[in-house]
Amino acid sequence: MAFQLPPRLEQDCIILGDLPLCKVLMIKEEIGPWLILVPRINELKEIHHMTEAQQIQFIQESSAVAQLLEDNFAPDKINIGALGNLVPQLHIHHIARFTTDCAWPGPVWGNTNGVIREQSAQTSLVYSLRDKLDAISGFKR
Repeated sequence: MAFQLPPRLEQDCIILGDLPLCKVLMIKEEIGPWLILVPRINELKEIHHMTEAQQIQFIQESSAVAQLLEDNFAPDKINIGALGNLVPQLHIHHIARFTTDCAWPGPVWGNTNGVIREQSAQTSLVYSLRDKLDAISGFKR
């Protein structure tokens, strides 16, 4: 069966493309940039449920995305986390954090203002991120 992105992620995110293992999403909210990697394995809930080869591929993709955020946005910190309490499909957040963001220094969950980026800023960030993701081996729009 083809991979099905959970409806909540589809609603809250913009699909940027695919890496060899993961679908790359961007949260629409005006914080970050906030990217999510979703391994394209239906009903996967935990990293330790992946094969060793998938785990290695995931770490490589996660590290490349974190490096992209660090190199291009100069955040004060990069938060990486997997909760899955509302969306059990494994998805890993990669959030560029700044001391000036609305949730600093706390976690973003439950501490943001829920404001969605203006459409022009959203479009600009999507194009910029896709251009930067093109440098990661195996990325496809």
